[in-house]
Amino acid sequence: MIIAEVKNKVDKIWTDIWAGGISNPLTVIEELTYLIVYPVTR
Repeated sequence: MIIAEVKNKVDKIWTDIWAGGISNPLTVIEELTYLIVYPVTR
């Protein structure tokens, strides 16, 4: 199912961020927002 595929992708992103040392969910949201918005503003 599509939902399972999306969940797996989100879980992988979360695991990669966690492995990088960011464990605070708010910080994760801030970082993801930066990664999404920064290329758009360039």
